[in-house]
Amino acid sequence: MVELSNLNTGSEARPQVRPLRANNLIAVASGKGGVGKTWFSITLASALAKRGRKVLLFDGDLGLANVDIQLGLTPKRDLGEFITGESTLAGVVHNYAEGGFSIIAGRSGMGSLATLPSQKLADLRTDLIALAGSYDDVIVDLGAGIDKTVRHLAGPAGMTLVVTNEEPTALTDAYAFIKVVHGAVPSMEMGVVVNLATDPKEGERTYNTLSKACQNFLKYNPALAGIVRRDPRVPQSIRQQQPLMMNWPGTDAAQDVDAIALKLTRRQQRREA
Repeated sequence: MVELSNLNTGSEARPQVRPLRANNLIAVASGKGGVGKTWFSITLASALAKRGRKVLLFDGDLGLANVDIQLGLTPKRDLGEFITGESTLAGVVHNYAEGGFSIIAGRSGMGSLATLPSQKLADLRTDLIALAGSYDDVIVDLGAGIDKTVRHLAGPAGMTLVVTNEEPTALTDAYAFIKVVHGAVPSMEMGVVVNLATDPKEGERTYNTLSKACQNFLKYNPALAGIVRRDPRVPQSIRQQQPLMMNWPGTDAAQDVDAIALKLTRRQQRREA
């Protein structure tokens, strides 16, 4: 899938081929806030890095950016500098050596990406796809909801993971996200991550509720990407501002996210074979 655009306006202008998708780009979404989306994005990045993958974690929620906060980091440069034209996207990458992966931090309170001109959003998307070529995996922690910016950043992803839990509002909003994105990009591969499950059976019941709604009304069934069990170490790791995989890799939630990371790694390896 390519997009053609002219490099200049001269009679000898040649089309520039620009990819519209990066198969190694994984968007992490949720219909609503408070379901653990950012925590999951960080833990997934950490799990992939532990498996020897070169990983970039992109904070796609400029106005309410909190990836750097959950990691206890104060990057010298952030996405805001790309937005204002002070830096390239590659120039704001921060190497989080302790965690084994890199991040592009947002800037809390700067305002929503939704207020950006369409051309700037298009530039961000194009540069993100190009930057993905330097990594094995790029995790995009999208803002909550289904506004145009979320859809714009999810568009180039080879896989979108929708994080939800058993709460009716979380399921309703997850369904709304799947409906909108599947309607806009039917070829988008989507998977559901059930977070904060009491046990695997309860997680499966939550997924089945969402799955039935998707099948009945959308004639589409996103796969179950994984179930992450409720784990007392998770809030502790967030308070300590360190990835769960660093201090408690053997806990239930860490093992569950690692299982998802293994699935994604094998999926990407099959694509590259």
